Amino acid sequence: METIAIIGNGISGITAARHIRKLSDKRIVVISAESKYFFSRTALMYVYMGHMKFEHTQPYEDWFWKKNRIDLVQGYVTTVDHKNKQLLLQDNDPVAYDKLIIATGSKPNRFGWPGQDLKGVQGLYSKQELEQLEKDAPDNKTCLRAVIVGGGLIGIELAEMLRSRDIPVTFLVRESSFWNGVLPEGESQMINEHIREHHIDLRLSTNLVEILADDNGKARAVVTDKGETIECNLVGLTAGVTPNVDFLKGAGIELGRGVKVNRFLETNIPDIYSIGDCAEQHEAIGNRRPIEAVWYTGRMMGETVAQTICGNKMAYKPGHWFNSAKFLDIEYQTYGWVFSDKGRKEYEDHFHWRHPKEKLCITISYHKKSKKFLGINTFGIRMRHEIFDRWLTEERSADHVMEYLKDANFDPEFYAAYESDIVASYNQQFGTKIQPKKKSWKRIFIKA
Repeated sequence: METIAIIGNGISGITAARHIRKLSDKRIVVISAESKYFFSRTALMYVYMGHMKFEHTQPYEDWFWKKNRIDLVQGYVTTVDHKNKQLLLQDNDPVAYDKLIIATGSKPNRFGWPGQDLKGVQGLYSKQELEQLEKDAPDNKTCLRAVIVGGGLIGIELAEMLRSRDIPVTFLVRESSFWNGVLPEGESQMINEHIREHHIDLRLSTNLVEILADDNGKARAVVTDKGETIECNLVGLTAGVTPNVDFLKGAGIELGRGVKVNRFLETNIPDIYSIGDCAEQHEAIGNRRPIEAVWYTGRMMGETVAQTICGNKMAYKPGHWFNSAKFLDIEYQTYGWVFSDKGRKEYEDHFHWRHPKEKLCITISYHKKSKKFLGINTFGIRMRHEIFDRWLTEERSADHVMEYLKDANFDPEFYAAYESDIVASYNQQFGTKIQPKKKSWKRIFIKA
């Protein structure tokens, strides 16, 4: 019987295992040093915040794995011996394979800051890091202040977690405005305001220089490039992530920042594939990055590679870009491409609307000449994925999006609607006379 070995039990690896099982009777072995069972990494913050227990992050019961004949091995892979098709483990017996899937995910970036390896310094990616946070920052008596370094999505999550226990937080962001390498200026400025409204000490245009130790080798303060020394008991390093591939150096598998793969997620070694955060496309797909540390793309890669391994060779086609996140109380969605002011394409222009009082806004990206709709960001207003996916495929105009914007709204019943205000602002900016159409369930669910 053919054996499929999967290194990593995150969303990518487990999706591949589940779909291989649906399609075949192959033997499946999943190897992970992080945890015995698959869990939802994006839910870790809610465990710390008391909204759920860790077992609630595990979508499958313990009996699921045996019933579906998916063997679980706990251990750290030290060597991939592709010539003999076996994996050498640090604390377990070798695992032989016929085909191998590398799905080892990411690890937090560390840029060589003095003191970065002290006790009380950590990222927020793994189950072990959550457990360490619980020890170092159980309350605001043990942790008098935390300093977070890096202005991305993980950083804002960690800030929210710590503030849920009333722990004072200082947030060091090297950019002049929060996440302005991704968000247009109006959105980034709104998030700056929102962070500060939550009593988070946001320090923009500020870099970490050094982490100072106390007599016990634990972090006691950070030094910034502004010459400040900030006393703290915890330092969160959340300046992005990088593929977790160090163990593959010297194995003969082609590496860049991640494991190099083609459109079929194949490496340079026959019968070895890579998926998820650790996979790096030889050539980026459209405007996407060669490495995408995104939950849903990991799931899609898992489904795709399962088809190939089971005899239906399939290229990875992620479709239109989309994503979602949460900035404290504000829900964020993006569909298509809305580039930041720094990264904006020369053909791209934006329409931006912001509510005069509430933390609500949208930005629509469109082609300057043709006015073709390119993408949308929404903050505090929920939108329907399938509607925007369809409009992007049909290459609709920005005017069309405005006219039928109500169809895309996915806010719960009795929520306030803002489409009329948004369209009025759009008309004023462009001199148009668009009248928003009433929501039509036929238009929503039946393709025109």
